[in-house]
Amino acid sequence: MAWAMWALPALLFLFAFFHRVAPGVMARDLMQAFGASGALLGLLSATYFYAYAAGMIPAGVLIDAYGTRRVVAGGGAVMGAGTVLMGLATGTPALFVGRLLVGLGATVTFVGALKVAATWFAASRFGFLSAVTATVGIVGALVATAPLAALISLAGWRMAFVLVGGVTLAGAVACLLALRDRPAGTVAEAPPSLRAALSGTRAVLRNPHTWPPFLAFFCLYSAMGNLQLWVVPYLRDVYDMSNTEAAVYAAAPSLALIVAGPLTGFLSDRVLRRRKAPYLALNVGLLALWALFVATLGALPAWGVYLVFLGMGTVGGAYVLTWPIGREVNPPHLAGIAVAVVNLGGFLGAALTQAPLGAVLDARWAGALVEGARSYPADAYQVAFTVCAAFVLGAAVLSLLLRETRGRNVYAEAGRR
Repeated sequence: MAWAMWALPALLFLFAFFHRVAPGVMARDLMQAFGASGALLGLLSATYFYAYAAGMIPAGVLIDAYGTRRVVAGGGAVMGAGTVLMGLATGTPALFVGRLLVGLGATVTFVGALKVAATWFAASRFGFLSAVTATVGIVGALVATAPLAALISLAGWRMAFVLVGGVTLAGAVACLLALRDRPAGTVAEAPPSLRAALSGTRAVLRNPHTWPPFLAFFCLYSAMGNLQLWVVPYLRDVYDMSNTEAAVYAAAPSLALIVAGPLTGFLSDRVLRRRKAPYLALNVGLLALWALFVATLGALPAWGVYLVFLGMGTVGGAYVLTWPIGREVNPPHLAGIAVAVVNLGGFLGAALTQAPLGAVLDARWAGALVEGARSYPADAYQVAFTVCAAFVLGAAVLSLLLRETRGRNVYAEAGRR
């Protein structure tokens, strides 16, 4: 029963993660349909992250105040409606409104799944369920690569959006009808007041130990979010791959992360009993792979590119340590707010960098069009991906500033020092 309750919001979170990656696979279709530039496509993708970032902290307050069932079902309905609107859009205003609705609805899905995990399962299983929930999101990213490309080739990008929106709406209805906020016989805790939530947020933001994981995640997701957006266009433009073949290559980091994410959390918790050391080591490894990718851009054989992407996913599991680090350097009673705040860093990274990186590509566009969509030269991608590598360098440097917690809350100890 508990697993069934968790699966309902987790399914909607899968679709929420799907939408983070989908614009990359649909890039050429959207450019053709709306005459979009790289900057416009980047802004469209970033609109999701703007909405997600703005709603991340309020999502937890809403779920505590009104219950997981109603809030997650409502969020799923908004996300599904936005997806259908994007498929039916005849102009960019409707396209952007749909993307904004998708981001707003998606905000509550991850928090909702974790709330169910905390309510329906023993506290000792929460770490494991957090990792499993994150892995469900990675599966959503995989669905948005080769499977989505295959669906687009069969039904077109508009019908693909409509179908995904329809399934999302069905998931929202299932949540409304079947999800229960807590097991029968348990008493709900009193939700925190808005004043308490705001006070807790201010306390977390004033804590200097909050900012290194916040900013490191900002840098990591700036790099990987832009890779997700531009990797399919890059492989089409530089390696002359089909959309479906490029999507298969784009799936490589997510395939590796399905194993690497939970494994990173397990090793950090149970074997190494460290946070800072694995975070730093994995970011240094990721930086080395980004440097290799940029230095050999367009020169590596396709199989070499695939191996680099697999490597990026293997060491990219560092991001899963952001949440426990943020929680363990802040007061225990503010654990939820602390996780939300450091998580916000990653989404701000994607929101604030995708449109500018699209503009970087546009500035080096030579005027080439392929089936009505812009085709960028290799040197344009090299500049854009060099910026991404610089963000990974920033994450590695910020890793040096992290507080080592050894898997325990060190807020009181850090305060005394």
